[in-house]
Amino acid sequence: MQIDWAIIPRGDYAFQQQKIYATLNRRGEFKLNEMTWHKTGAPAAYLVMFNTTNNLIALKPTAAAMKNAYPARKIGSRNARVIRVARLLTDHNIKLPDTIEFRDAEIDRDGQLILDLRTARVSPRAHSQCRKK
Repeated sequence: MQIDWAIIPRGDYAFQQQKIYATLNRRGEFKLNEMTWHKTGAPAAYLVMFNTTNNLIALKPTAAAMKNAYPARKIGSRNARVIRVARLLTDHNIKLPDTIEFRDAEIDRDGQLILDLRTARVSPRAHSQCRKK
């Protein structure tokens, strides 16, 4: 009996910890995975900037002592970070249907994390079977 085996390629799939990953929930909490935090320089805080024309959000690494700096607090056991910026949502009247994921997030040459609200999608992790509709 001849069996056709398919070889499974290695290394062509990036796990979440190996790519830039950022989400924003309805409470105004940005969550960054450990790799994203390290690629931005592992800062203690971020300046949060918003471009109303293009609906872009930028998180600029800064020192925690800087004016208007939002601290990047550790959450979980894998060194993920949370930045609480509820004021961004209220000041710019941003309404989110659920937790959104920025799949095309990028880090520019200045080390800023650029997040585009126009291309953000509801995170598949946001839906839970125990949540009531």
